[in-house]
Amino acid sequence: MKRLATMALVITAAISIFTGCSSSKSGAGDAKKLVIGIDDKFAPMGFRDEKNEIVGFDIDYAKAAAEKMGTTAVFQPIDWSTKESELNSGRIDLIWNGYTITDERKGKVLFTKPYLKNSQVAVTLAKSNFTKLDDLNGKVVGLQSLSSAADALNDSPLKSKVKSVTEYADNVLALNDLKIGRIDAVIIDEVVIKYYMAKEQGTFKLLDESLAPEEYGIGVKKGNEALLQKLQKALDDMNQDGTAAKISQKWFGEDKVLK
Repeated sequence: MKRLATMALVITAAISIFTGCSSSKSGAGDAKKLVIGIDDKFAPMGFRDEKNEIVGFDIDYAKAAAEKMGTTAVFQPIDWSTKESELNSGRIDLIWNGYTITDERKGKVLFTKPYLKNSQVAVTLAKSNFTKLDDLNGKVVGLQSLSSAADALNDSPLKSKVKSVTEYADNVLALNDLKIGRIDAVIIDEVVIKYYMAKEQGTFKLLDESLAPEEYGIGVKKGNEALLQKLQKALDDMNQDGTAAKISQKWFGEDKVLK
């Protein structure tokens, strides 16, 4: 009996050690790491540089917020079309990479307050004769699958006028097809295409009108209000102490973060 009791104590102690060392998912917002789902081809918000390192505005922004929360940000590239499923399954803790706040998405996730304004725009080759959205009547346009660009186009009168819509896994693929003439235009986030226009001067141009204004937020799993509140406090603190403005200046040359 004494031997059995000793074995029971050993097993109990082992379970306690294992439980204590494992980092819980961020249910209470106090995990040792915060797994953040990103699209790693979404410059300048989150993308891979020439060294294949993940960089960008949202990357720096998330790292700074995680530090204020007493945790560490870990970035997990995901298929953007499955982002809500990744979040709800617990494989990631946050969706944070130019994630547009929409009514449909509000039904699936919790959102922080908006932190950046954006709009969906149409981009064509600089050498094209297109200047306005109506010039795309009967043309082929491309966009990222299951993105807010798709939502903007679906809600626009342009949708019924274009010849067809080609969907891509990411914006880089869409822009590459635009450059080689497979499509006539791309519907894309303004903040993204302005980065590429600065990088590849003389290649692209924006059409005059935008399709839809929007705002970026950070997605948290439904029911995880504790993490949402802790994250929002970190973001508010970053606005107050100038951290957010400093990161924005680095990536955009101005303070674009919403207060």
